[in-house]
Amino acid sequence: MRRWAAALVLTLCASAIWAQKSSGMPSELRRPRLVVGLVVDQMRWDYLTRLSNRFGSDGFNRLMREGWNCNRTYINYLPSITAVGHTSIYTGSVPAFTGIIGNHFYIGEKYTYCTRDESVRGVGTTGIGGFQNPNASGGQQSPRNLLVTTISDELRLATNFRSKVIGVAVKDRASILPAGHSANAAYWLDDHSNQFITSTYYMEQLPQWVKDFNGKDLGNKYLAQLRNARGGDLWPLLYDEKSYVQSAPRDQKWEDRVGQSLKNSPWGMSITFEMAKAAVEGENLGQNEDGVPDMLCVSISSTDILGHLLSPNSIWMEDLFLRLDQEVASFLNFLDDKVGKDGYIFFLSADHGGSHNPHFMQENHIEASGNVPTAQMKDDLNAALAKQFPAAGNAVERFANMQVVFSPQARQSSDFEAMRDAACKWLAARPEIAYAFPAQLPPDVLPEPVRTYCINGYCPGRSGDIQLVFQSGYVEDYGTAEQLAQPDHIRKGTTHSVWNPDDTHIPLIFMGMGVPHGWDNRTHHITDIAATLASLLNIQEPSGCVGQTITFQ
Repeated sequence: MRRWAAALVLTLCASAIWAQKSSGMPSELRRPRLVVGLVVDQMRWDYLTRLSNRFGSDGFNRLMREGWNCNRTYINYLPSITAVGHTSIYTGSVPAFTGIIGNHFYIGEKYTYCTRDESVRGVGTTGIGGFQNPNASGGQQSPRNLLVTTISDELRLATNFRSKVIGVAVKDRASILPAGHSANAAYWLDDHSNQFITSTYYMEQLPQWVKDFNGKDLGNKYLAQLRNARGGDLWPLLYDEKSYVQSAPRDQKWEDRVGQSLKNSPWGMSITFEMAKAAVEGENLGQNEDGVPDMLCVSISSTDILGHLLSPNSIWMEDLFLRLDQEVASFLNFLDDKVGKDGYIFFLSADHGGSHNPHFMQENHIEASGNVPTAQMKDDLNAALAKQFPAAGNAVERFANMQVVFSPQARQSSDFEAMRDAACKWLAARPEIAYAFPAQLPPDVLPEPVRTYCINGYCPGRSGDIQLVFQSGYVEDYGTAEQLAQPDHIRKGTTHSVWNPDDTHIPLIFMGMGVPHGWDNRTHHITDIAATLASLLNIQEPSGCVGQTITFQ
């Protein structure tokens, strides 16, 4: 009798445990099998609306038709630059906490690249001669300069590192910073071989699937297509030239020369998507045997490289985004097939936008625009300071990240505060400069939200000494004094980094499992993306997150 009773108790307990497992978790706690982030470098928000009638039905229009469209999403810091944008998207934080204040910045007195790490070596890297070279600088990269966690790190932590995280991009920083500290891998394109590489931060040798992908030599095959396609054109237009009514005619004098590089061609986008697809298959992303979500961080870099050379109103930029639409459609169809429509969450955003070319604006009688010749300005400022402070020498070392950086010698001078104040006064008197002030002391008269942007962008120990705020419509001109002195000098292409909506208004769309369709005109910020992903995944926000969760209602 006792044995029978004991057996019954064991059976009931086992049944209770089985019932708990079989009943499953609450539907609110269900997670997608895969999260895919697509960040399009220098994608203005208005490309979505300006070109919507030119897009097909399965790419950007599908995202807008099926997803949650956050139409008023803004960058909330300065400067609006690539490394900073990618970092803020995935950390939910701002440069003040992430430490990534630009593509290049000071750490102490050393000016360095955002992901430069001389303690690691390249894996798969080649030198100029085409031979394997682990010491090639293109491979000496890691996320160690990033001071906070990413949403990808938090996913790995939440699943005890059973989730896989992979980053893919042509640019190293656009792959490394989103993937975070604990990523399984980040891959970027080697300039010499046009193949994907990584560093010893992640692994000692490339996985077989990456070797197989590189073995196809797609990069050089695409480059051959590019060279064959170029005659008088950058590449063949997809459609009849007369149909490109959203752009200026070809051969504008404000368009810069485009070299024959894979990165500054549509095929730079193609190889990125092909590598992303190979990562899904090679790593079995979205099919994790432990049933936990994986994450794929993809960035399209060619849009930025070409955007700098051509500007938003070039016919070639319109064609580039029409081609990107086709690539996005193919990628979404691939994910539908490999993971299932209800198995993944996809989001689209951008690290920053891009300003109109000032000469283009002036040609069209929009005079509230112009150039800021920072190289010449630095020389002129040093000359002005030397008159007032003879012992200062070249007190200003560099203009960088919308800031002025003084030399270590100037900072140590007993006259430093006086020099800095004199420099602020000199800069503020320039017609291109709206405000110039000590970087850590934004004045109360500085209008919001720009004042907050400046506060969010200042990181002690890494930022410069004077913060600059350009007049609306002005962009930086990197020309030398000799170039600027030429009577026919034109600032070609464009750039970004300023506070204006051209640079800070970015696209943001979520689509996939648990995401309804909606058209959201509330104000959101780039820092809200990681917070929202944390909510969708039911995991902790990144360690520096200051964003708010976007509600789909």
